[in-house]
Amino acid sequence: MSIDNNFSVNDSINNIKGIGEKIEKTFHRAGVDNIGDLLKYYPRNYDIFEEPVDICNLENDRVMAVRAEVVRNLEIKKIRNLVVVNAYVRDAYGATMKLTWFNASYLKSTLQLGTVHIFRGLVSAHGPAITLKQPKIFSEKQYREKLGSMQPVYPLVNGLTNTIVSKAVKNVLDSKITIDEYIPKAILNQYNLCELNKATKGIHFPQNYRELNTARTRLVFDEFFLFVYALRKFKDSNKDCVNHHKMTIPPQISEFVQSLPYELTGAQKRTWEEIKNDMVSDKSMNRLVQGDVGSGKTIISILALFVAAFNGKQAALMAPTEVLAKQHYEEIVDIIERNNYPFKAVFLAGSTKAGEKNRIYKSMIEDDDVKIIVGTHAIFQDKVKYKNLALVITDEQHRFGVRQREAISQKGDNPHVIVMSATPIPRTLAIIMYGDLDISIIDELPANRLPIKNCVVGEEYRPNAYKFMEKQIALGRQVYVICPSVENSEAIEGENVIDYADRLKKILPPGVNVEFLHGRMKPDLKNEIMERFAKNEIQVLVSTTVVEVGVNVPNATVMMIENAERFGLAGLHQLRGRVGRGEHQSYCIFVNGSKKKDASKRLDILAKSNDGFHIANEDLKLRGPGDFFGIRQSGDMEFRLGDIYDDAKIVKMASDTVNMIYDGLISIPSEEVKTLEKAVDDYCRLNYNKISI
Repeated sequence: MSIDNNFSVNDSINNIKGIGEKIEKTFHRAGVDNIGDLLKYYPRNYDIFEEPVDICNLENDRVMAVRAEVVRNLEIKKIRNLVVVNAYVRDAYGATMKLTWFNASYLKSTLQLGTVHIFRGLVSAHGPAITLKQPKIFSEKQYREKLGSMQPVYPLVNGLTNTIVSKAVKNVLDSKITIDEYIPKAILNQYNLCELNKATKGIHFPQNYRELNTARTRLVFDEFFLFVYALRKFKDSNKDCVNHHKMTIPPQISEFVQSLPYELTGAQKRTWEEIKNDMVSDKSMNRLVQGDVGSGKTIISILALFVAAFNGKQAALMAPTEVLAKQHYEEIVDIIERNNYPFKAVFLAGSTKAGEKNRIYKSMIEDDDVKIIVGTHAIFQDKVKYKNLALVITDEQHRFGVRQREAISQKGDNPHVIVMSATPIPRTLAIIMYGDLDISIIDELPANRLPIKNCVVGEEYRPNAYKFMEKQIALGRQVYVICPSVENSEAIEGENVIDYADRLKKILPPGVNVEFLHGRMKPDLKNEIMERFAKNEIQVLVSTTVVEVGVNVPNATVMMIENAERFGLAGLHQLRGRVGRGEHQSYCIFVNGSKKKDASKRLDILAKSNDGFHIANEDLKLRGPGDFFGIRQSGDMEFRLGDIYDDAKIVKMASDTVNMIYDGLISIPSEEVKTLEKAVDDYCRLNYNKISI
């Protein structure tokens, strides 16, 4: 399409030249429906063309270029259906290396003996042997034209190529499209933020790091600013929520606490006092209970459920996975039966059969003794009716937005709400990001917990790690292995669960059951695997990060995390929390696949501490705003570009700006106020579930 076309952000992407029906459907699968969506389909990284280096200066696991001469005729081998092409080259100093391509027999005519080219590809170094994988071949002139440029690398779905996305974005940006500015000029000037059209172009096709940083800062500010502004509006509309479920604290609660085989920590006692005060006050409770992994949040939630039940009210506990919900339910039933409490609990999940669901629905309405309902999101589906719902608790990292709040309010006349989170967000950030909730922090671990023993090792340590696993399994223990990807991909160089599980089955003794788990599996299969692991029918579970909130397995004592350098520290700490839950000593092995010093420095923080709040704060110090990419660590609070850890300063800046607007400390013309309010309203409508958590 001609660059004279004046696109609008609401236009369908099929208005762009080269996008037909087939490609349009592929874009839809990636969440891109119109021009505005396309412009917000930001690159996940950038391919930067740097000066070619000598072979001795190549760095493992980086895309780099080398100028070299072909010194041997090509080797072409056929392995099953795959053609492997190897070339051997030499640089100006006489150092040699191997280049490898797959299904590229046509190179025979290009790579003649004695010809000099610039080869650019991923460096793979194993000891002294260095290989470039699938390198692209350039003449001196071709490479000079690209030198210094930053080419966008987009997240892709099957059928969508980087070239298709890049051309589509460039076509739109080269047209006369104008994105309406909605941030008031006074705010742009105060923080020296660039204009929105400039930022959009700069994030897709930056000329250099400075332009990229300027563009990204503006767009990340927008994400946090709109989120916090919408949150503030929601908070103001709910600030005087009357407590319709005022309760008393029955003596059975203190008797139960006294009967526990352990004493609550000081932090648990403090949190429990805050919850009790909320339940007896005049205002409805909206509280975040933030506690490190293993800090004892579950027992606090059970105490709150029992208070509601003893007051003749209903209480619901929602967990992110069916297996975890079932574990909570079984623990609650056990306590009720051992103490002969005068109420019942029921379990409700998506897999519950229709007949059983109908029986549960009926009992929840008609039977006055069904007081506690435990399950997954199924407990808040439309068909589920409550008799007198007074308390809702969501466990772990379950997203809990405004839409869910409204659904719950309709089911229980503004019940008390407790959100349990194991994400160790520093308090200053938590106050902003959970702005409409009161915050309780459980920052102590139970005295009987053995600290996890940690180590950071290189890839060469794997054989020793496997032997250690064998010893632990021989003692009756179990093992997690975490990989960053599901299957092999050119886009992600790292261990993947499918291949890794197959490899371990060959390495470990025949009696050891190894299975893999990942998020693309059907829910029933995921639940089945996690249940079998919980019962020790599976000894080694090779998984992606899906196990982060999966199941409580006290018998699991070893976690090995491959390519640990690819994860944020907070995410790694969450994963590590899957072990160390029982009486046996537990261990976490972080395998560092990078030779970079900063990766080792970051991982050493984990090796030296099991304190999630300390780790989160140290992570903030190390991860500067220039560290744009990597596996996200913000849990369910996902933004397109921003990360609340990496971008903590911008979060604070956005929050301060919203407060200044509300307090009348920024002078904004009325027309700009209207434009801003419309943008916030549009954001609320399109991001309904993200406004509150």
